[in-house]
Amino acid sequence: MIRYRNSAAHSDFGGISIFILLFGVITTSLIAGLVIIAASQYTQSLRTESYEKALSIAESGIDYYRWHLAHNPTDYTDGTGQPGPYLHEVTEPSGHADGTFSLEITPPASGSGIITIESAGWTNDRSDIKRTVRVKLGTPSIAKFAFLNNANMWFGQKTTISGKIFSNGGIRMDGTHDSSVQSARETYTCGQETGCDPPESKPGIWGEGGPQELWEFPVTSVDFEGINLDYSVMKNSAENGGLYLPASGSFGYHIVFDANGTYTVMTVTAADSERGWSVENGCETLYQVIDEETPVGTYTISTKPIIFAEDHLWVEGTVNGKVTVVAARFPLDLNDMNIWINNNIVYVAKDGSHNLGLIAQNNIYIPLDVPEILEIDAALLAHENKVLRHDYKHKDCKNAPGAVRQKLIFYGALISNQRSYWNYGGGSAGFGSDPVSGFSQREFTYDPYLYYSPPPYFPLQGGIEIISWEEE
Repeated sequence: MIRYRNSAAHSDFGGISIFILLFGVITTSLIAGLVIIAASQYTQSLRTESYEKALSIAESGIDYYRWHLAHNPTDYTDGTGQPGPYLHEVTEPSGHADGTFSLEITPPASGSGIITIESAGWTNDRSDIKRTVRVKLGTPSIAKFAFLNNANMWFGQKTTISGKIFSNGGIRMDGTHDSSVQSARETYTCGQETGCDPPESKPGIWGEGGPQELWEFPVTSVDFEGINLDYSVMKNSAENGGLYLPASGSFGYHIVFDANGTYTVMTVTAADSERGWSVENGCETLYQVIDEETPVGTYTISTKPIIFAEDHLWVEGTVNGKVTVVAARFPLDLNDMNIWINNNIVYVAKDGSHNLGLIAQNNIYIPLDVPEILEIDAALLAHENKVLRHDYKHKDCKNAPGAVRQKLIFYGALISNQRSYWNYGGGSAGFGSDPVSGFSQREFTYDPYLYYSPPPYFPLQGGIEIISWEEE
């Protein structure tokens, strides 16, 4: 007897076997795929961790060199005296070496306080994953303000100031400004120097100008005694890499800057005087008009960027480059050298590529005979005294024609130990809106490039600051 039931059973069994086989293949494929994905995700997580650690290690390099500069401010070779790159390992608290950073240091250019640090970091187990950080650091110059003064100040009407103003004394503000005005005094005794006769107590900042919401007082004072101004260093630098001018035996030297990047020096052999009045000294007779001079030489700013004269100076012209001019004579306690600005001093361009520092041991004077519109582009530092134009209409001294000029335009920074002034009239002590001597309009603008890129050898003040941070 022929039976077919077993054949049917075999057929069902075969179908199930194929299904199980297919299911197994699919499951295996899925598992394999999941394993691959998991492995890929794990690898990616390791790469991500290494990537993040690499940035942290690179930043450690920046932190390390900031610390190094705090202890060795002028060392740009990581203590080796050799060119970079400089490699350092980063270790965990356990002592395990976690990674490495590589430093490239670019020192400041001449006349700049800006240092560039480039730090590349990576973990030791994934050296193929690197991240690089570039940071610019700078030490601010003392020229942080449009005006920095160690005494009481008075800004009259028709005066506009663009930039910060700071005084260790009180400030009478009758002009207009666009930035902060700061005084270290909560109150002060306003005397003749700021228009109070008889003297009276006033707030640290007061007056009819503004905006007054930008007035701040009292604030921490600025240490003028701590200004890092070393005449010996500047003299030595002039003798070895600039121009040193000894005492002339006559009236001083006349320096004229030329737009081609040179300057010409002449010895002033004859000069005429003018009589003028100042608040502190009354009538004074000062030699200020050049009559005769003899040539000394013509020099290039790029090769002789500092001029140190142990004599009085007259300075004018068009500045192409960065240069500092110093008038000081040794022994310092027995001499007081002055600088006269007898004509316009302007930059080829106001783009940070050109600046002039004028440092006078004593005063920086603006004489009687100046252009109708006088422009001064410079960082001025009157170390022991002030920036001043005398009263040439004072009844006890002189009734000079041309005592009033149309406008004073100033671009840069003005730093003085004593109160600087140049206008008289319209008030008990002068400095009003309609002067009898001085400038009818006064316009002052701060040069922002002076903050980190002052003229060569211009004093720095403060700690190292981060200017910019970027990842390459």
